[in-house]
Amino acid sequence: MPRYELALILKAMQRPETAAALRRTVEALMERGAVVRDLENLGERLLPYKITKHNQKHSRGTYFQVDFYAAPSILNGLLDHLHRDVDVVRPTVLKKDEQGPKSSCCGPSQ
Repeated sequence: MPRYELALILKAMQRPETAAALRRTVEALMERGAVVRDLENLGERLLPYKITKHNQKHSRGTYFQVDFYAAPSILNGLLDHLHRDVDVVRPTVLKKDEQGPKSSCCGPSQ
């Protein structure tokens, strides 16, 4: 299974509501057969611009990063589920490289 990273922005909420939304997200991943490797809270921040989602305007959000392994076939259903969640402002799934870059980008290797 390929390795993916979910960059997740949740709307600004109190800690119990944030924990419940995050639990729903991780359970949705695991129900679809994903293996969650890591979950990182990147904190609450101002959004780079105001985002309107589910008829609400958001100017602050809590950022999370979820590292997981999953079959590529589950990603469309997962993103559809996350877009319908009223607490999720912006979900983004990125495929991670299994290994780092082989050469330096800034000149010849020494």
